[in-house]
Amino acid sequence: MAEINRKKFKIFSLSANRALAEEIAAYMKVPLSECTTSRFADGEIQVEIGETVRGHHVFVIQPTSTPVNENLMELLVMVDALKRASAKTINLIVPYYGYSRQDRKARARQPITAKLVANLIEASGATRMMTMDLHASQIQGFFDIPIDDFRALPTMAKYFIEKNLQDVVVVAPDHGGATRARKLAEHLDAPIAIIDKRRPKPNVAEVMGLIGEVEGKTAIIIDDMIDTAGTLQTAANALAERGAKAVYAACTHPILSGPAVDRINNSALVELVTTNTISLGKDKQSEKIKQQSIAYLLAEGVKHILNDQPVSDLFKPMAGIAE
Repeated sequence: MAEINRKKFKIFSLSANRALAEEIAAYMKVPLSECTTSRFADGEIQVEIGETVRGHHVFVIQPTSTPVNENLMELLVMVDALKRASAKTINLIVPYYGYSRQDRKARARQPITAKLVANLIEASGATRMMTMDLHASQIQGFFDIPIDDFRALPTMAKYFIEKNLQDVVVVAPDHGGATRARKLAEHLDAPIAIIDKRRPKPNVAEVMGLIGEVEGKTAIIIDDMIDTAGTLQTAANALAERGAKAVYAACTHPILSGPAVDRINNSALVELVTTNTISLGKDKQSEKIKQQSIAYLLAEGVKHILNDQPVSDLFKPMAGIAE
């Protein structure tokens, strides 16, 4: 029986990213607990827990990535099963929070789906949430349960520091990403630049201008997620045209829908550095895509929660990085 600070705990993985769950369990030096998911003929999801969870602090790992609705429903069903099996606490590790881009009403009569999903998770019986780089920080306020939003930036900063790149400039792909770019730039002791773009429709971006100097520099584009990679391809090519000697990119969540991998391969990018919050299938592999693991950081988060230690210690620069 696994126990920390006299607290019995178990770690479960659903189907979205078992590899990450196995890494977290390995850092915790415990096996993943047994559960199975199945489908009825009409597509209904069924979850069966193969061992007792009564009185245990349970951690469930499941990013709500593609297929978003399937993975979200699987998570909700699992939480309900754990609640009915008398788990003491139900802690969700959701490295990628689906529907996070719908965090406000951009136009009349639009839903705020990020809030709806928060309501569903709470209603199912979850006790706590752990996420990674939410698309908008205010999503934490959509929950009335504790939520810890971890940061992948130290992991990415460590990667670029070890590459020993010269004449670096960190580039925000839009005005909204300037704060994120500034934080990475502080780690790398580099200036920033900002791309002025407009988005005439979803997943379509046009570069209008550039604020800052990139000529003769190594540019690193930083964003929280990459979906179809249209913005990334446009930005990388624009930086190369403006004299950048090399263009890298970094993001936390590699959604990589549709033509994304082809666009990355055919762009001016040298590398895209990302994390393993989302599992990448064989069709999303590329020599240009380098995944860095955030399993150690999340495992440390689990340990801090079980030990009643402040999780905020893991938000400090370069914290939670495996030696």
